[in-house]
Amino acid sequence: MTEKLVIKNIGLLLSGKMEQPILDGDCMIAIDGKIHEWGYEKDLNIEDATTIIDAHGVALAPGLIDSHIHPVVGDYTPRQQQVNWIDSTLHGGVTTLISAGEVHMPGRPRDIVGLKAMAIAAQRWYENFRPSGMKVMAGAPVIEQGMVEQDFKDLADAGVTLLGEVGLGTVKDGKTAKQMVDWARKYGIQSTIHTGGPSIPGSGLIDADMVLETGTDIIGHINGGHTALPDDQIMCLCESCTAGLEIVHNGNERAALLTLNTARELKVMDRIILGTDGPAGSGVQPLGILRMVAMLSSLGNVPAEIAFCFANGNTSRQRELDTGLIEQGYCADFVLMDQAQHAPGKTMLESVQLGNLPGVGMTIIDGVVRSERSRNTPPATRLPEVLA
Repeated sequence: MTEKLVIKNIGLLLSGKMEQPILDGDCMIAIDGKIHEWGYEKDLNIEDATTIIDAHGVALAPGLIDSHIHPVVGDYTPRQQQVNWIDSTLHGGVTTLISAGEVHMPGRPRDIVGLKAMAIAAQRWYENFRPSGMKVMAGAPVIEQGMVEQDFKDLADAGVTLLGEVGLGTVKDGKTAKQMVDWARKYGIQSTIHTGGPSIPGSGLIDADMVLETGTDIIGHINGGHTALPDDQIMCLCESCTAGLEIVHNGNERAALLTLNTARELKVMDRIILGTDGPAGSGVQPLGILRMVAMLSSLGNVPAEIAFCFANGNTSRQRELDTGLIEQGYCADFVLMDQAQHAPGKTMLESVQLGNLPGVGMTIIDGVVRSERSRNTPPATRLPEVLA
């Protein structure tokens, strides 16, 4: 049976695309979990809908993406002895999580057989189990000395598509790291590098020279996780490569704004993506991505509709995902949100640009409603409603 989702009476349609962040239309249609079409209800065929949602004038955006997490197993993290952190993150409007390495697994294996086995297992855990429907891209091995090209082919053949943060293992020199990153890229595995001072035992300083020499696809927490590089090195990274500029909640806020301002001057804000870098020593941040959107918009003087692109569309393009953008055939992953009750500002976007969080009223993943009124955000002024 065909599943047809119709969301009508949308007040604001955000696209995730910096070049056109706001779309015309008040209605969205998804078929079998994929975006089919959007526009004005009067021009669309909404017959035979299996699910109808009345948005009651709230905003619809592509589901937010956390580009930098450290999952372990299921919806549990031993780092904070916390359960249901993924479900809690869903209530912050995030529908996709991307692992930067399962580094907090107690007794994490450092031998090559063990690290490959754990990466493949982690990829399978979250492929087979999606807490609250959340998409968790996991299985991101941390490279260690002694790995050879065949190891990366083995990982890719088993379904692994990510490398954990380069620099958190025993590979500390740029030449060796670059060779392994090149092998990973050859087999379709995307790479991220730790940037800044050490964060966990066994990690060390990764400066701009090593980041540039290694040549990873993503500059992990360019604003430090937690300790940021000196200003001139951050600016050098923005200027000297084309990698994704990942700003994280657990990093240095001043360095985050420096990155944003430098990217704006260079006209490369499309490279900015957002993560939380949690769970970690700072804890779990269910609203971390929304907080980064509000912070960068308000203190960085960025229109809120553009700041939301940092949290979905930019990440989609940098990570080559099929979610995070309003595009035909992309996954029907949405967050419906409105201005928080009694928050200053005339609209949701204006309120966010004043530094306030929106209220999340509903999340949808693959065309299925996964949560309704958020238990974590401030209450929204208006709430969407499932009619049928």
